[in-house]
Amino acid sequence: MRLWTVHPQYLDPQGLVALWREALLAQRVLEGKTRGYRNHPQLLRFRSAPDPLAAIATFLQAIAAEALVRRYAFDSSRILAAPTTDTIEETEGQLLFEWQHLRAKLAQRTPLWYRRAEQCERPEANPLFTILPGPVRPWEKGVATGK
Repeated sequence: MRLWTVHPQYLDPQGLVALWREALLAQRVLEGKTRGYRNHPQLLRFRSAPDPLAAIATFLQAIAAEALVRRYAFDSSRILAAPTTDTIEETEGQLLFEWQHLRAKLAQRTPLWYRRAEQCERPEANPLFTILPGPVRPWEKGVATGK
């Protein structure tokens, strides 16, 4: 499960569809309606929000808005809660780590989207997140965070 900090506009079609499905799964987890993924580290930041379901609704709303721009038929009625105006603080290190990870995926999977990504020096974040200085999050797997 990857709940991208980067704005959904940067995801290729496969990535956007996968993000929608994974965020809907995260919503079910936050509702307590699934046994799997309950301890997934990427859910920590949603659980730390004052209203986790409103936070995931805001996250999903940004994905649905991007799908609408692309004329995809995502069913927004699957978003269970009203979005929030609250944001979740995320670090610049996390955003840039994910940006690098996404660009590597795009280079392999969708060269056209990779070329577009190469034009961007600093990506925007999903509107749910406020980006602050800081390193990659310790919950990120496979990353040395002691720097």
